Amino acid sequence: MTHSSTLYRASILHFSQTTHNIGDQGDYFADGALIVQNARIVAVGHFSELAPDYATSVLVDYRNRLIIPGLIDSHLHYPQTEMIAKYGEQLLTWLENFTFPTEQKFESYTYCELMAKHFVTQLINNGTTTAFAYSSVHKHAADALFIEASKHNMAMISGKVCMDRHCPDALKDTPASAQRDSEDLINKWHGKGRNLYALTPRFAPTSSHEQLSLLGELAQQYPDVFIQTHLSENQSEIDWVKSLFPKQKSYLDVYDHYNMVRPRALFGHCLHLEQQDWQRLAEAKATAVFCPTSNLFLGSGLFNLKEAQANDVSIALATDVGGGTSFNMLRTYGEAYKIGQLQNNPLSALEGLYLMTQGPALAYSMADEIGNLNPGTFADFVVLDPHFNQLAELRMANFESGEDILFALSFIGDERAVEATYIAGKQCKV
Repeated sequence: MTHSSTLYRASILHFSQTTHNIGDQGDYFADGALIVQNARIVAVGHFSELAPDYATSVLVDYRNRLIIPGLIDSHLHYPQTEMIAKYGEQLLTWLENFTFPTEQKFESYTYCELMAKHFVTQLINNGTTTAFAYSSVHKHAADALFIEASKHNMAMISGKVCMDRHCPDALKDTPASAQRDSEDLINKWHGKGRNLYALTPRFAPTSSHEQLSLLGELAQQYPDVFIQTHLSENQSEIDWVKSLFPKQKSYLDVYDHYNMVRPRALFGHCLHLEQQDWQRLAEAKATAVFCPTSNLFLGSGLFNLKEAQANDVSIALATDVGGGTSFNMLRTYGEAYKIGQLQNNPLSALEGLYLMTQGPALAYSMADEIGNLNPGTFADFVVLDPHFNQLAELRMANFESGEDILFALSFIGDERAVEATYIAGKQCKV
């Protein structure tokens, strides 16, 4: 059945094309129109040009607002929703003292359902419409998250965490069960609706050689499935990996040895890489995921954006909740900007938007579905209110552009600046 279209009138900013030199290449329509029909985008452009052709469309007037594509969070942990902002420590002790005890609660499916609902609500309320989310070791925890995301027709990429050593006994699986459960979940969820699966070894130290080998077999067997894990986040972690895998040339080489460095592989953090690792990531078309708030919160280090760019490595921004301190991707960009400032390489607001929309969508071969407002893509978009409080009203009295709005909201904004989040054409913010 054909449904009538809806025309959203607002200022609009997105990237319609691939770009390696962001500059002024964002598509900005000061008085724009976004046409949506049957959950997909039909057209985008200047209101004056499109309105006559869509005179019978339902008009939703968002003038004095800014529409951007739905945001992509490329690395975060849904079981850690409730433990955000636990007193920092550093990575390995933080895992032991906070993360592992919290994740043991996910043995209860009822608890998984509750946390999945909280998690998805936080994403939507902050304008995130696609998430790469780590689950817990429990197979049913992944089920709960996919079920909750499906209620909103949301693009969710997730997977059961696999770890068979160096963690509490209550969180251990085995090499065989990790492979079996992961494959069962692939068959159940990958490509079902908008759900996609990610093989998820937590990080090299918590997986035995045998487990990594079996997960690597799945990575080869299912080349369109994602892989998500951690890489070179903390110096103590890196030293630990060297002691556990003495035959491998580097931390990245551990994953490479087990056939997990490839397209659709996402490596969280990448803070202390050697030159050969940057080159290998680029060659393999894998993605380095920049998690600024958790890198700062856990004192792990500063992401070398200049080195990643110089080697033409695909980069994505991510919150990394609960080590990360906010579900808000704009605030996450704001922290990335500060890290760039410390390195004399500040990240512009347009570059930041690219790294949480079109950039990762292209890296993951999903740009025909998400990451932009091009005709044919899902109508995942966010309506930002630049005047959401008194301070914002004052700041925006003489705003210069869509980029200026984004930059300001990345420091003074929060979820209150997200007036509406649309997923597949449906308003979902609660």
